[in-house]
Amino acid sequence: MSRIGYARVSSKEQNLDRQIRALEGVSKLFSDKASGQSTERAQLHAMLDYLREGDIVVVTELDRLGRNNKDLTDLMNQIQQKGATLEVLNLPSMTGIEDENLRRLINNLMIELYKYQAESERKRIKERQAQGIAIAKQQGRYKGRKRKYTEDDEGLQHAFKLYEQGLTEKAIERRTGINRTTFRIYRQKYGIKRKTD
Repeated sequence: MSRIGYARVSSKEQNLDRQIRALEGVSKLFSDKASGQSTERAQLHAMLDYLREGDIVVVTELDRLGRNNKDLTDLMNQIQQKGATLEVLNLPSMTGIEDENLRRLINNLMIELYKYQAESERKRIKERQAQGIAIAKQQGRYKGRKRKYTEDDEGLQHAFKLYEQGLTEKAIERRTGINRTTFRIYRQKYGIKRKTD
């Protein structure tokens, strides 16, 4: 049985030190610098592959694993299918409960409640944000998010050419560093099509 740590921050500029300190006692540590909105994270997959029956996955907070309820549920199921369990350091410890099945049941119930609370809070934040934007629009104060690229941006134009030549959005992202979702928004905005379209 091993304790396997997983740490994550959302961007390369953010620091993992606080989480790494909290996870000092683990036998192996995996970490990503990537958004929690997607489960496409190299070290997350490496950690799941590494897991063995009886292992304990340790995270400082549940949202280090994922940001939405569905992804968290899927990841927890994958951990359980490996015969491993999940320990979240900012939730109360179950170490005083000797019956392993009861400890696991209470731990899972607490995680479900935490997931529900986190998802509800995210929805409330989005609602408040939408209300704030609507009020700002009514008052003529809403400018919207500043565009990341202008139409004549060299990198964006290069990406458009690659797309016209038939490269996939994934390949374009690897070559240019432009996120594929961002690229799709600009491609649709400027009506860029493949030569064969």
